[in-house]
Amino acid sequence: MREMIEQYLLELIRRSTPRKTAWNMEKIRAGGEVKWNYIDGCMLIALITMTEITGDDRYAAFAEQVGDSFVQEDGSILTFDPEHRALDDFNESRILFPLLRLTGKEKYRKAIEQQYGFLMEQPRTYEGNFWHKKVYPDQVWLDGTYMALPFIATYQREMGNGDYSDIIRQLRIIRERMRDPETGLYYHGYDASRKAFWADPETGLSRNFWLRADGWFACALADLADIIPAEKPERAEIAGMLAEFMDSIARYMDPETGMYWQVIDQGGREGNYPETSGSAMIAYAMLKGARLGILESRFRTLGQKTFTGITERYMTVRDGMPELTNICLVAGLGPEKNPRRDGSYEYYISEPIVANDAKGAAPFVLCYTEIRRISG
Repeated sequence: MREMIEQYLLELIRRSTPRKTAWNMEKIRAGGEVKWNYIDGCMLIALITMTEITGDDRYAAFAEQVGDSFVQEDGSILTFDPEHRALDDFNESRILFPLLRLTGKEKYRKAIEQQYGFLMEQPRTYEGNFWHKKVYPDQVWLDGTYMALPFIATYQREMGNGDYSDIIRQLRIIRERMRDPETGLYYHGYDASRKAFWADPETGLSRNFWLRADGWFACALADLADIIPAEKPERAEIAGMLAEFMDSIARYMDPETGMYWQVIDQGGREGNYPETSGSAMIAYAMLKGARLGILESRFRTLGQKTFTGITERYMTVRDGMPELTNICLVAGLGPEKNPRRDGSYEYYISEPIVANDAKGAAPFVLCYTEIRRISG
């Protein structure tokens, strides 16, 4: 299996250029070249981690090609529009830190400073949380925790003054507003203004527990626990949030596949299915949390079971090449001009299912790197 997974990843790299990657299925379907975006960011983070674990420079070398293609000498990033005010745009910026370490190029330091400045200008809700995007005023999505908060934490650790207070304040609001006390699961979105058509007029919450949204949140907590120094009080609080969350979501694992359902708490309902990307994200958070010593060892076993379930069922071979299947292409909430995205059960199960998209392939590879840390 090790050979198949590494062959799979190297084949995706072979079929990619910095401006047209084989794992960005949204852009492939839309046509044209990629911009600085969160989907490629997910895979580039995984590639850099693969080099760290395996010692094979071919993975990080592609990430460096992307950095050289987009990041200019003055630190500006081609195609990045700060007026877009979208948290998604900052996920790929996480690769700037390892690229600075790997290359020593000053342009990456400049880019980091610029990106941090842009992120600090992101609009916020009255409670102090980032808007997910300018086009989604007052809306907090779980996705945004992964897109923005690990970047801020890394900046504070490596270039700032070690202040993690903004991160923990935002996470506390998310836990207070978006966590369901009965299930322990988190709702996909929260509108602090209670005006969005998909939001409950009293709570501001969306209607369901979408797996990948909870997966983004789990990955964010696991990565933050790794980034923030152990002696910081924020790290202990984040570790507690992760332990609480993983204990809750583990109850919804499908016993047959070891995976989790597209709509988490409605396993077996007509149209629902074990989904690859969110399952891999939960497994990654469990594996990493156990390695860091903030989750019980049983979560390592659970994470391995999920990874095995994905591998046995959805890592397949087509035309002689491995591919990863059963990945939800995309899901969101609104805007008004797209009322289909209403957060309903019917909506979440209606989105396209694809193969090889980085939103599934990247966390799958990150799970693999965690297992390699165990097995060598």
